[in-house]
Amino acid sequence: MDEWLKDDERMDYLLNENLRIIQSPSVFSFSLDAVLLSRFVNVPHHKGSIVDLCAGNGAIPLFLSARTKAKITAVELQDRLADMAERSVKYNELEEQIEIIKGDVKTIAPVLGVEKHDVVTCNPPYFLAHEASDKNLKEHMAIARHEIHLKLDEMIYTTGKLLKQGGKAAFVHRPGRLLDIVTAMRANRIEPKRIQFVYPKSGKEANTLLIEGIKDGKPDLKILPPLYVYDDAGEYTPVVREMLYGKE
Repeated sequence: MDEWLKDDERMDYLLNENLRIIQSPSVFSFSLDAVLLSRFVNVPHHKGSIVDLCAGNGAIPLFLSARTKAKITAVELQDRLADMAERSVKYNELEEQIEIIKGDVKTIAPVLGVEKHDVVTCNPPYFLAHEASDKNLKEHMAIARHEIHLKLDEMIYTTGKLLKQGGKAAFVHRPGRLLDIVTAMRANRIEPKRIQFVYPKSGKEANTLLIEGIKDGKPDLKILPPLYVYDDAGEYTPVVREMLYGKE
């Protein structure tokens, strides 16, 4: 096992999946948002092409590999995170399905092919570059969480370029950016079709937004039932527990 790891990295189970992922407390570890997005998005079961932008250490591509046989390309700007993702893919022997590309989302569309892909997913930086919510973060996490190198509209512009007509885009973000997201999606020919709000628990405000759209789709937005992460006892709700650990 040690030959797969560097510095303070560890090998974690992807809980519900029979997979492992390389993580680091000081560099990057995936969050529940990656699990939620990988379960929310509609993906082809067999053939097709999926692109995951801002891939981090590769959690979403690994989760999606359990749901589809389609080719998955993951794009990550930071060398260290891309390296972690690539080693996880190799450890799980998924090289034929998942390709990790170290690249900039803003310039990746011509590299991967314009209007060639069936699905694009992204768990992007949530916070504006000037926000001080995590100002003491180390560089890797600061870039992953703040719009330092990639702004929301730039990410959605690239998504629109990558998607073929009828292709699907799915993002996880914060509810406060809903109008910005919808505006950018429509400006890039992506019609919002499904939205789900995620709440920490009943009685609290939503703190996560899941949204899926179709390129050149017709207007017909569905608001899905709310998803609650914890029950009143502070335990995972049945639906979230099943996402993480599978059916009991």
